[in-house]
Amino acid sequence: MHHAPALLVVAHGSRDPRHAATVHALVERVRERRPGLRVETAFLDFNLPSVTGALESLAAEGVREVVAQPLLLTRAFHAKADIPAVLRQAPPSLRIRTAEVLGPHPLLLTALERRLHEAGLTPADRSATGVVLASAGSTDPEAIAVIADIAREWRHTGWCAVRPAVASAASPEGFPRTEDAVRELRAAGCERVAVAPYVLAPGRLPDRIAAGAAAASADVLADVLGPAPEVARLLLTRYDAACLPAAVAVGA
Repeated sequence: MHHAPALLVVAHGSRDPRHAATVHALVERVRERRPGLRVETAFLDFNLPSVTGALESLAAEGVREVVAQPLLLTRAFHAKADIPAVLRQAPPSLRIRTAEVLGPHPLLLTALERRLHEAGLTPADRSATGVVLASAGSTDPEAIAVIADIAREWRHTGWCAVRPAVASAASPEGFPRTEDAVRELRAAGCERVAVAPYVLAPGRLPDRIAAGAAAASADVLADVLGPAPEVARLLLTRYDAACLPAAVAVGA
C-alpha cells in the first residue's frame, strides 16, 4: 500500500509564544482539510521540535517520504540557505522534497482581504481606503521585488492606493516604514488608511508593524494571516505540487 508523503511544515520559530501557537493552529487547520495526511511541525530556531529532531522521529517511525514546506511568504535567506542546509542533515532513509514557499499566490491576497474585512472594512469602503502592505522586511532583492509586485497587483482591485512598507529597521531603499506609509497615503488623499500585515504569525516585527500603525493613527489594523483558511489551502496546494513526479527530491 502506498502512503502519501508526510508533510513537515517548517516554521521560523520565535521566543514569542504567540508565534508557535499560531503555527500550530494553522497546522491543525491543514490536518482538518486533509484527514489521513501525516502533518508535523518543526522550527528552525527557538521552538521544538527542531527540523532535525522532527525528521529523525519520522524516520524512526518508518516514514520514508517527506515534503518539507517552508512556512515563508518569500524566497529570502531562510528559504535559500537555512532550510536546505538543515534538510541535508536528514536521516539517509528519508526521501525529502522541498515545496515552494507560500508566496506569492492569489490565495494570500484573498487572506489579506479576509483579515481587512474582519477588522471592519466593508466593500463600500474600498475606493476611499488606502492600504499599507506591511511586511517584515528583507535584505534579499528577490523578496523585496515580490512585495512590490504584490502591492502593484493589489492596487488594481479597487483600493484608493496600496503602498508596500517594512517593519525592520534596515529598510530597503524605496520602502517606507509602516508609519511613514500610513502618513503618505493620508497625504495622497485617501479618506481612510488600513494596515495589512503580510506576515504569518505574531512576534517582534509584527508588533513593530502594529506600533507603526498606531503611531500614525491608521484607521484599521488587520490581524496577521495566521491560520486563515486560504493559508491552509495554499499549504496543501504547495504540498500537492511537490508530490508531482517532476518535483525535485533530496536524499535517498
